[in-house]
Amino acid sequence: MWLVVFFGAAVLVALTPGANNLLGMHHAVHHGPAKAVTALVGRLVAFTLMIAAVVAGLGPILAASTTALTVIKWLGVAYLVYLAARIFFTPSQGSSAPKKGNPLRKEFLVAITNPKALLIFTAFVPQFVDPARGSVQTQLAVLGAVYLAAEVLAGTGYVTIGAIIRKADLGARAQRRLDQGTGTLLLGMAGVLATSATR
Repeated sequence: MWLVVFFGAAVLVALTPGANNLLGMHHAVHHGPAKAVTALVGRLVAFTLMIAAVVAGLGPILAASTTALTVIKWLGVAYLVYLAARIFFTPSQGSSAPKKGNPLRKEFLVAITNPKALLIFTAFVPQFVDPARGSVQTQLAVLGAVYLAAEVLAGTGYVTIGAIIRKADLGARAQRRLDQGTGTLLLGMAGVLATSATR
């Protein structure tokens, strides 16, 4: 029952609009839903590394390190600004036109440089651990796996939205407006991340 409760909470957290979910939708529009879903692997690999760190006992150390969080934060800010700039300065040719780039790598880098994602596994997940149920490390690993399932569900939802937009076969002008909106949101997220506290 506790895993069901956690899964429900995890889905709500994973569905929160963020840079990775926005990228998933953007990738579905430009690269197609199949490639966008495959790119979710990049996000999952990043989160798996974070889960492994928490299970190994390194999570609290990283979460308590102002220096580590600050470095991660500014790497994340820089990469979001870079992605926004790429979107702004890449000519739009309609949603069905082939696009260059590596969606999987982008998903990984955005996830691994997001300190808020690290806090999910160091602050949110541990709340559902009960030493009375057995090994804390085992519970953290199981909860981490359940969270990854929630992330797949949420990510696929955003990809589906992008696939619907792609199917509409937007013209270059409409596509440009959509891309400008995406770039603006990424810049906004970079700004929020830049002004957020690291502790």
